[in-house]
Amino acid sequence: MTKVPEGHPSALSGTLRKPFAEQVAFFRNKLGRLVPTARWDDLIGAEHDHAFMVAGAAKADLLADLAAAVDRAIAEGKSLDSFRKDFRAIVERNGWHGWTGEDNAAGRAWRTRTIYRTNAATSYAAGRHAQLVAGNFPLWVYRHGGSENPRIVHLGWNGLVLEPAHAFWRTHYPPSAWGCSCYVVGARSERAARRLGGDPDKRLQAGWDRIDPKTGAPIGIGKNWGYAPGATVSPTVRAMAEKVRQWDHRIAKAFMAEVPEAQRDAVARAYRALPSVADDVRRYARRVLGQSPEAVVQPSWTLGLLTRDQANAIAEAKSGADVALYDWSLDPSAVRHVETQHGNPTTEASRGQRAVAVADYARLPELLNLPGRIEDAGVSKLSGRPLVRIERRIGGERWIAVFELRGRRRTLALETLYIRK
Repeated sequence: MTKVPEGHPSALSGTLRKPFAEQVAFFRNKLGRLVPTARWDDLIGAEHDHAFMVAGAAKADLLADLAAAVDRAIAEGKSLDSFRKDFRAIVERNGWHGWTGEDNAAGRAWRTRTIYRTNAATSYAAGRHAQLVAGNFPLWVYRHGGSENPRIVHLGWNGLVLEPAHAFWRTHYPPSAWGCSCYVVGARSERAARRLGGDPDKRLQAGWDRIDPKTGAPIGIGKNWGYAPGATVSPTVRAMAEKVRQWDHRIAKAFMAEVPEAQRDAVARAYRALPSVADDVRRYARRVLGQSPEAVVQPSWTLGLLTRDQANAIAEAKSGADVALYDWSLDPSAVRHVETQHGNPTTEASRGQRAVAVADYARLPELLNLPGRIEDAGVSKLSGRPLVRIERRIGGERWIAVFELRGRRRTLALETLYIRK
């Protein structure tokens, strides 16, 4: 079973911890159903296990964009600030107005924080639920999240040790209210439960399941929070999580393939449209060229999955090549090649081109999203692998990118990039 961070998720700190397989699998499974809504309570309780929504987001393109931004925050551990930048771009691109919190800076900060934290917390809880079930822990321990301003009722449940089948977990498995940071850990024995902060001698107080008439949920549970996130999809989440256990540079690609097919193209395009993706591609090129204090350079950087139209175009250009579920990618050798061959202003000017700068890498995702032909470019002189070429107009210039088909890694890796005036 995949190891997860000790303690509770850092969703409330503004930056997510490294994700784990079940957490990402839970959220990716929701993307098969993007639900247009008018209000936050248009979906109730465990319906959130099976669908993604953002209150007031009704258009399909808007929902796909928001889903991609939240997905990236969860799957790649992006910060709240990064998510906010993506959210602002999505709102502007889709012309979305009238959403709660739009009118002032405090409202916008609250809304983005709520979307970010709620999805982070519920996906974490659902992933943990899948692990607890798979681990067959005989005891579950309720732990308070340590909030500075704790809910007294939740604090009263801290340390409870109960069997998994206890009715308490069906309605009180956390998070169980907006901003709740409580969590659950599994134990093999009462002794182990004590080591994890539990108290096997503690008993539930009488009336713990009494319904609050104002919320329609048990006392201390927020309206529509009286369910265990992920409980209805635990088997599906575990099966998805078993497919991928590698949390390195392949994470975005590996689990993008697990997005339900009906939404895969929309999410892939939305992923490439995120400002945070453009920023990260640029930073990656800077690291490769030694222009950044960050020393670690991942062996590859994904630019998201091919769409079905792109895969079909490549199959047509390369005699039926099957590139379904391949991704576009960038690696250090390509960045260095471009710098050597197309990074000199004088040489490029003599060719009627301009030098490729580090900032240009931020536009690679945009280039891949623009419509147009994908053409056969022969084979690589170095590797003998098939090549395809993409030519697009960006900002009054012609950008030409050549990608190499790498069947073993199921990727189309950039070989070269040049820009004609």
